[in-house]
Amino acid sequence: MNKTITGLGQASYDYIAITDSYPPEDTKQEILEWTECGGGPVATALVSLSRLGVKTRFMGRVSNDRSGRLIRAGLRHEGVDTRGLKTLKGGKSQTAFIVVSQKTGGKRTIFWQRPTVAPLGPDEISAAKIKTSDMLLLDGLMKEASIRAACTAKEAGVPVVFDAGTVRDGTLELLGLSDYIVASEKFARSFAGGPKKALKKFRSFNPKAATVTLGAKGSVTSAGGGTFATPAFKVAAVDTTGAGDVFHGGYIYGLISGFDIRRTVEFASAFAALKCLKPGGRDGIPTLGETLKLMKDGKKR
Repeated sequence: MNKTITGLGQASYDYIAITDSYPPEDTKQEILEWTECGGGPVATALVSLSRLGVKTRFMGRVSNDRSGRLIRAGLRHEGVDTRGLKTLKGGKSQTAFIVVSQKTGGKRTIFWQRPTVAPLGPDEISAAKIKTSDMLLLDGLMKEASIRAACTAKEAGVPVVFDAGTVRDGTLELLGLSDYIVASEKFARSFAGGPKKALKKFRSFNPKAATVTLGAKGSVTSAGGGTFATPAFKVAAVDTTGAGDVFHGGYIYGLISGFDIRRTVEFASAFAALKCLKPGGRDGIPTLGETLKLMKDGKKR
């Protein structure tokens, strides 16, 4: 596909432990499986797009520690352009320790540490790369850089997708600059008290579409003056780590492929569901053929 997606946001290095159940405090728990890989909302969304044949570019910040080196190497291995991933020496890159419980169908608990290096600054954003992109993905973590990037994209007519995972300083500005909003249920509850109320508030920002993801309950979307629900696909989930990030990748793929919004959300849902069949945020990212097959033959909840 002759499309280019640029993403600005978090990149993490994840350590993932799969257990038969989540342990109570002050106990020992045997791990059934251990894995480690790159993570982060925008980074993993770009990896998922790269696997679908889309050209991707990442902008973010790491340090020169082990995690930073592994983050960069993992993205390069996936074909993501990392020239916008800046290194600031002498600090710690973002890391996460994730405990996945098989008892609860792959639900996970995330312990994460922010990078100790300064966030990417607005002057470190490549306007040329944004202007030559077909879409820009933001998670809003680096406020000033994100707003600069979104403004640059809007001026150039490049659609902006906002991965709204957490309400932060600058969120309202980014919502107003976004063409597509894809929010977590946690964000919706914090922002407006629930998914339906959040969609109503999102409409005041005039996006082309807004979706709230609800995990195993699917998602709800507002577009074209109406609202519709999309059920989740039934899969034997092993690990839900990265499912939301992969959903964003699938959502963008649908948009740049010319799918209507209903098919876009359904594609993203199937794409994310299949990811959950394997541990880690990236190992389970499916192929295009596997995703289309689930859409055709799979069962929904």
